[in-house]
Amino acid sequence: MQAYKILVLFSLYCITIYSLDAQVTLDSLMRKEAPSSVKELLSPNHIELTVDESIEIEDRSPAFAAYRDNFFITGIPLNRKITNSSADALFQVSIRQRLTKTVLPFNTFAYLTYTQKSFWQIYEESSPFKDNNYNPGIGLGKYIIHGNKLTGAAFLQLQHESNGRTGDESRSWNFLSLTGKYFLNSWISLRAEAWIPYVDGENNKNLIDYKGYGIFSVNVINSSKRWWLSLDITPRKGIGNGNLALGIAYRITKKSYQYTFVQFYNGYSEKLLEYDKYSNYLRIGICLKPDFYSIY
Repeated sequence: MQAYKILVLFSLYCITIYSLDAQVTLDSLMRKEAPSSVKELLSPNHIELTVDESIEIEDRSPAFAAYRDNFFITGIPLNRKITNSSADALFQVSIRQRLTKTVLPFNTFAYLTYTQKSFWQIYEESSPFKDNNYNPGIGLGKYIIHGNKLTGAAFLQLQHESNGRTGDESRSWNFLSLTGKYFLNSWISLRAEAWIPYVDGENNKNLIDYKGYGIFSVNVINSSKRWWLSLDITPRKGIGNGNLALGIAYRITKKSYQYTFVQFYNGYSEKLLEYDKYSNYLRIGICLKPDFYSIY
């Protein structure tokens, strides 16, 4: 019964977020035809947009909408025996709320974000939650316009992440993040985020060794916007070390933001409680994605 209630609530949440996010208009300016060659696929081709037009689009967009991917997936470990305890479900809820219009210095706006990841031992008796990771934040953002063309977006954000526990199982850290987004063209976007961390927890002083120092992301979408490939790489301490998350999504219908979703994770710190334990998982489920040209 608990699992049924959570699935119903997640479905209602996705419908609500989709109805709000569907109002975003920048995706309508994307090129509809497929690239004719690999060279064209990898060549810059920016949307023509003035500063005033970008401000108008952002100020008219929904104040409340999806932030990161929202998904419900279930899967198995690839590096150890599959049991009721090792197989699990993972769901993420991620929302944002714009606090101001684009009226702050340098044409910026203020916003709040909240992302929660829950690791659910859905196949165990009583279906307990293994860990919940809470990540609120507040920041400033803006589109980057160069030569009357939309080239990207920039953000400065103060964030906190913890698992909400006390005692020996407490895990938490605070960090200032500086993020840049680059829209190469209508099919590829790049994102780089650097962290300035502050770890004060007694039980996770070496958290950053496993969590990393930032994240580099690549998103590739096809011309019909049905297929979406995402790759997140987090450099860690040591040469050649890093956490990797690969996602492949297929849009269920042309008019929705809902996708079937496969995710592969390889690395550490997938969950805060066991941040220093190696994780290698393959999961599948459903995902609600934000706008490809999202400023967030």
